[in-house]
Amino acid sequence: MQIDLNADLGESFGAYSIGDDAGLLRSVTSASIAAGFHGGDPSVLRATIRLAKSNGVAVGAHPGLPDLAGFGRRELRLTASEAEDLVLYQVAAVAGVASAEGVRLQHVKPHGALYNMAARDGALAAAIARAVAAIDSSLLLFGPPGSELLRAARAAGLAGAAEVFADRAYRADQSLVPRFEAGAVIHEPAAVIKRAIRMVTERRVIAQDGSVLSLEADTICIHGDTPGAGTLAARLRAGLEAGGIAVRAIGDR
Repeated sequence: MQIDLNADLGESFGAYSIGDDAGLLRSVTSASIAAGFHGGDPSVLRATIRLAKSNGVAVGAHPGLPDLAGFGRRELRLTASEAEDLVLYQVAAVAGVASAEGVRLQHVKPHGALYNMAARDGALAAAIARAVAAIDSSLLLFGPPGSELLRAARAAGLAGAAEVFADRAYRADQSLVPRFEAGAVIHEPAAVIKRAIRMVTERRVIAQDGSVLSLEADTICIHGDTPGAGTLAARLRAGLEAGGIAVRAIGDR
């Protein structure tokens, strides 16, 4: 039994530093790196790819909505064509810088509001999948289990990867509890580890209302901007491995 452990990285911008990328890259196996629309900039992008490479961590692109002020977490109205173009642009940027550093892109994971919108909007999901396939049809596309995003990946000839969140609370409909609600982010390491092990071994998680949800899990996300994320990732990886679960990049399967 094995699982990929991923984090969203490279989201610092200019003089504004976000997250503990160095700490996370000592524990995660895949890194989704921002391309500048919701966070990140050219120098941060290149430095993060170099750091991932030095730690043996697989690299992916993390395209978001063009909303630096809202960190890509506010929904914006855009056409399918606009979505396709902005994802194509961002994935190409990450892939190009990765190539310059001798790294091949493994996956694409939409960020924040773009991810949540595409999970339920088939037309938006299809636009994202088209953009990814146009860059490289061997790329993996991350999305929530059972989502429109994963359905669109299959339709576009891409391999999809079902992503779950050990440090986020779920609603009964399998969506994440919005961050502005109490209890949306789980900070207690023991609780995060217990949830993650159950997600991998039983394919289940307990929702906020107490119901038990069934879900597939190919990769587990630890949010890079959560305080103490580096330490949490290290404890989570150790807990998974102690539970007999191999932790390795999804592209290594």
